[in-house]
Amino acid sequence: MRPLSQPSGAADGLAREARRAMGDRFGGAIVGPAHADYDTARRVWNGMIDRYPALIVRCAETADVAAAVRFAVDRGLPVAVRGGGHNVAGNATCDNGLVIDLSPMKRITVDREARIARAEPGLTWREFDAAAAQAGLATTGGLVSSTGIAGFTLGGGIGWLMRRYGLTCDNLLSAELVTVDGEPVTASERTNADLFWGLRGGGGNFGIVTEFSYRLHPVTSVFGGLVLHEASRAAEVLAFFRGFVAAAPDKLTALAAFLTAPPAPFVPAELQGKPAVALVVCYAGDLAEGEQIVAPLRRFGPPRADVIGPLPYPALQQMFDASAPAGLRNYWKSGYLRALDDGALETIVAHATQAPSPLTQVHVHQMGGAVGRVAPDATAFVHRRAPFVLNIVGTWAEPAADDANLMWVRDFWSAIEPATEGVYVNFLGEEGEERVRAAYSPGVYERLVALKDRYDSGNVLRFNQNVRPSRGAAPSA
Repeated sequence: MRPLSQPSGAADGLAREARRAMGDRFGGAIVGPAHADYDTARRVWNGMIDRYPALIVRCAETADVAAAVRFAVDRGLPVAVRGGGHNVAGNATCDNGLVIDLSPMKRITVDREARIARAEPGLTWREFDAAAAQAGLATTGGLVSSTGIAGFTLGGGIGWLMRRYGLTCDNLLSAELVTVDGEPVTASERTNADLFWGLRGGGGNFGIVTEFSYRLHPVTSVFGGLVLHEASRAAEVLAFFRGFVAAAPDKLTALAAFLTAPPAPFVPAELQGKPAVALVVCYAGDLAEGEQIVAPLRRFGPPRADVIGPLPYPALQQMFDASAPAGLRNYWKSGYLRALDDGALETIVAHATQAPSPLTQVHVHQMGGAVGRVAPDATAFVHRRAPFVLNIVGTWAEPAADDANLMWVRDFWSAIEPATEGVYVNFLGEEGEERVRAAYSPGVYERLVALKDRYDSGNVLRFNQNVRPSRGAAPSA
């Protein structure tokens, strides 16, 4: 239902005003409620999010972003920023405000010799990976390739290459952004180093990034894939996983996932559509060496299905894409596990095997390696010593199933929360200021507030996991 406080006629008038204000040099598109593309443009990945912005400004270049943010600030409009639109909290859109849509900005250049990629914020990881792979290179990216690079990077960036090469934000070399004053700013280790520190984990609180510069690594094929077990063996499978990853080298990143076995040729017919546990691995190194490292995981059980082997890194990146299409209803809870001890293991198994929706998954991500060798205060991403991240990915199709699924996620979270400490900002839903603070240490959060005071004291950029300025702030929403 369209918000009553923003009649469509007034919003259409705002679109005409924006076209006049931004002038002939504006290279993007202005989409108001009367525009044929409005209903498509306002949608984001999470089907539970149904918001009606007054205006959507699709930007083609940095000058368009500057013009859009100046227009919004001049008229006191709330501003949401959209890159990939994949965030579970739905922060890429808002009611009655202006959405600065960066999705048309997809330019990327890859310097093979320097191993650097310069990429605009509208790219998805599928697009980024494809361009980097042409040069035999990659950097840590999202586990679902339809995720946008922008919000993912700014929140930290947990992915398959992290234990060898660090988080995505650890591979960020510089960023070009537009401040809420419409001014361009460069952030790197040498220029505006305090801002660069905050961009690596502090989210989109300080400006609108229009270009990222990444360090790339020589990655072509990896030794990876998954093995599948029946859910009835979940406790012993997760216990094996715990021991296996404890001895894993940094070149290996692993994930345990509770899911519904897909109707795929590699899955036995009697297991298809049934609850299952997958152990997913990526060995980013010599393929023969990877085969030896992963061999114990392939022997354990034995598994009901085994699709582990050499494959192009972009193919591994796309392995979970089919399970995360746009438009499904999503509600998540997440936290860093202090340990995968017997108590946590039992709680996870007891709840994960009782999910009410076959679309739901529960992920236990292995951390450590290169991630943990960075000092906790070197970037705004602080939870570097955590051994695991738990993500309860509640997913279903029909609104009529909301109550059952929401209750299941919340009950699961209530049971496991005492075993957690902190939260990964990219897995955080719309959960309030206290949970945003939990993504950081108290000292790091204070530094982020100081940056917010400097770059966005009016909290113009508040449709995010919001770090509120210390004074004069518009209310978070």
